[in-house]
Amino acid sequence: MAMSVLERGKTVLQEEARAIAALADRLDDDFVRAADILLNCRGRVITTGVGKAGAIARKLAATLSSTGTPALFLHPSEGVHGDLGVVTPDDVVIAFSYSGESDEVLRLLPSLRRICARLIAFTGNRSSSLGRAAHLVLDVSVPSEACPLGLAPTTSTAVMLSLGDALALAVMEARGFTREDFARTHPAGALGRKLTLRVSDVMRTGSQMATVTPDRPLRDAMFAISDAGAGAALVIDETGRLCGIITDGDIRRSILKDEKSLVRPVREVMKTQPFVIEGNPLAAEALALFEEHPVKIGEAPVLDADGRPVGIIMLKDLVRAGIV
Repeated sequence: MAMSVLERGKTVLQEEARAIAALADRLDDDFVRAADILLNCRGRVITTGVGKAGAIARKLAATLSSTGTPALFLHPSEGVHGDLGVVTPDDVVIAFSYSGESDEVLRLLPSLRRICARLIAFTGNRSSSLGRAAHLVLDVSVPSEACPLGLAPTTSTAVMLSLGDALALAVMEARGFTREDFARTHPAGALGRKLTLRVSDVMRTGSQMATVTPDRPLRDAMFAISDAGAGAALVIDETGRLCGIITDGDIRRSILKDEKSLVRPVREVMKTQPFVIEGNPLAAEALALFEEHPVKIGEAPVLDADGRPVGIIMLKDLVRAGIV
């Protein structure tokens, strides 16, 4: 009797999970040697494979490249029609074939031997043609495929994918690859912006930063805020250092209490200990500081090491920057 859709889904996940767990248990010194080969590679890592195994090979090349190991995918059919020219003696080739007998991959082997590139095989058959030709074999054998027909590569490709990730991340850590390194290769998207965008990239400066001295009337602060299109004015003393902040809300509340308050000096209304951002942290770190502040605020002065404002950071600008 056929399984229900839900039962089949659970069975596939359970079988693949068991195979990956079994792979972790049998990981041995060959894995360490493979990592050493990649770490000592003076060229690039070239991955290759056909069909489903080729898709896993392509994914490993992408993961390696983004984690500090230059890599590219070589389609085996294109390889024997000229693209083998990308392979040099300084490169390491990682070939994927569960059977170890994929015709397209095997046709690469004579040329790879002549080029003298190191060859690592991801295969389920150590004694296969690919396994015998490789300098090092990583065993990805599984007892069976999760496919109910036992035909479609499923458990085997899950194991290949997991072992590729394990190898790439072990090499990344051994290489000392950092978050900053990762950011350099991921400049686009929310992740890249979160890792690279700094307060100086988002803060408002120049005519977009309203400033006023403490002895000026509230009217001047109101006009300065309006001209800058901001929500607050930074109050600076005669040395250019920040001594307070006054928001448009502060001014409105003062007028509601006393219609004549627009002639009052700013010093009587301003906040003397405002929330500030110091230096030039990541924009994501500044956003976290806004969120952690006990009082909801919409803007903050950005100060240099001498306490002088170099800009004003708006909460809405941080949100618009796409770092969340």
